[in-house]
Amino acid sequence: MMFNSRNIIIGLIIFVGIFTFPFVLSAGKANEAPKLSLDTPVINELGTEECLLDTEYMRSNHMQLLADWKVEVVRNGNRVFVNDEGREFNMSLQNTCLECHSNKEEFCDACHTYAEVDPNCWDCHVAPEVVK
Repeated sequence: MMFNSRNIIIGLIIFVGIFTFPFVLSAGKANEAPKLSLDTPVINELGTEECLLDTEYMRSNHMQLLADWKVEVVRNGNRVFVNDEGREFNMSLQNTCLECHSNKEEFCDACHTYAEVDPNCWDCHVAPEVVK
């Protein structure tokens, strides 16, 4: 059986069209990044930004920081984190991070939903109560 080149070219065009359809359909329609709420009692009392590290670093590296903390606390018994400015913090998701960011639903969950990630923090930690 012999295939002619015209049928092969038509088949390739149809294949490429079907394969690229989802990408073409969604082009230029990215979802807007969530606006995170920093409106918590502790943050409001601080008056100035006093986070562990700068905002951009925390946005892109917080999961690695928490993973490193887990190793330091569980395996090495070290519970103190010293930032670049020499300030010391307790390595604790619940007692350090969530002390200020007590609005898990409007802070953590908003970004994790946007990024479509399901962090395993709450496999071990008790999820904080929703603060209204």
